[in-house]
Amino acid sequence: MDAAPYFDLVREMRDPYNHRLRLVQFARQHGIKPTARHFATTVPTVRKWLRRFRQHGPSGLRGHSRAHRHCPHKTSPEIEQQVLALRRKLPTFGAARLKREFDLTVSHMAIQRIWREHGLIRKRRKKYQRKQDLAAVKATWRLFQQISADTKDLCDIPQFWAQAQSLRLPLVEYTAREVRSGLLFWAFAQKRSAAASAVFAARIQQHLDRWGVCLRDLAWQTDNGSEFIGGHDPQGHRTGFPAALGDSQHLRIPPAAHTYQSDVETVHRLVEDEFFDLESFTSRGEFLAKAQTYQLYFNLARPNSHKENQTPWQIIQRLAPRSPLELCLLPPVFLDYYLNDSGGYDVPSYPYGTGEAEPDWRQRGCGPRHLRAVVLEATERWDHGPKQEIGLEQLSLFYSLIGINEALFTEDAIRDTIEYVRLAASGVERSYKRMELP
Repeated sequence: MDAAPYFDLVREMRDPYNHRLRLVQFARQHGIKPTARHFATTVPTVRKWLRRFRQHGPSGLRGHSRAHRHCPHKTSPEIEQQVLALRRKLPTFGAARLKREFDLTVSHMAIQRIWREHGLIRKRRKKYQRKQDLAAVKATWRLFQQISADTKDLCDIPQFWAQAQSLRLPLVEYTAREVRSGLLFWAFAQKRSAAASAVFAARIQQHLDRWGVCLRDLAWQTDNGSEFIGGHDPQGHRTGFPAALGDSQHLRIPPAAHTYQSDVETVHRLVEDEFFDLESFTSRGEFLAKAQTYQLYFNLARPNSHKENQTPWQIIQRLAPRSPLELCLLPPVFLDYYLNDSGGYDVPSYPYGTGEAEPDWRQRGCGPRHLRAVVLEATERWDHGPKQEIGLEQLSLFYSLIGINEALFTEDAIRDTIEYVRLAASGVERSYKRMELP
């Protein structure tokens, strides 16, 4: 059987090195012409590989490039240096833009080839890498430099939707997150409105001011939703959300700049995965109690892998060791309970009480055990006595903790609050024991 032609074999081989090595070894033992007959090739081919082997050794059996050694249309050195200088001066400009704006005579493909040959093409960074760079910048910010606020629709969560319909649970979540530490504040409402946004902001501002945060150095960042942009009254004064911020600055992100709100959007994903998709509720009060429990977990116990596996409270303690724990304990509420119909267009006159300093339930000697006892007593009256004997003076303790104006309360609001505080008080007591908090 005749051997296959040498050139046909070489053409189909992935690497013909070993075939050429066998050819050279056969030629050194049997001669050139017998090798040519044995491998079905020509005498000059055998001589070529035998010569290369003698000159360069085994490396001489590698194939050489057949590309042209000279390109008559190659870019001149002067234009090449101009392209390189423009790239170093304007690293963010693309090849097509440089060609267009500087009237370069070479094509944009040739410009990219020159950049590639000189290592001037940067690999595009992935989104998670850019986010890490931004996190490093935010890590240099001071505590309570910025709060990012946003709203989240809850009606598109399948696990939560059926419960919301049967129990009249809220359909909108209001979220605020302190960027440096990741501290979470949230509240709930049936719909988006400028009034609810104003109440949400005013309540947090009042809480921060009470515990020593300088509001003049704080900026709130929001998107351009109608619930946040506010307006002006006939006298030219600000109304709505911007007015509720008081001395703090209001920053609005550019249109379609969704990554500006990455801190609060991350929380929206987390609470959907860790809270709404997992929890079930039997009443509005239990919903609030579980929401507060998750908020305590998020602020006091949940480590953040993007912040050196520290909790928001640990970060606050590290940056401001004298900060009180109460900064993390503002409970969530139903914002609809704050609103009344006497404030004109969409904004109530007194959205968050009288503005007077509210008594601290710790200073009054009302620890979690005492709070639970008061709740049980008030609940007993509600369940077995006339509704008039509920005793608003007893519930004022709950109102001072939650920050709601009792004058705005309806019977449904009182019922929800009693159940919420009854469940939350026992949860707070367990949390204090487990976390060994002061």
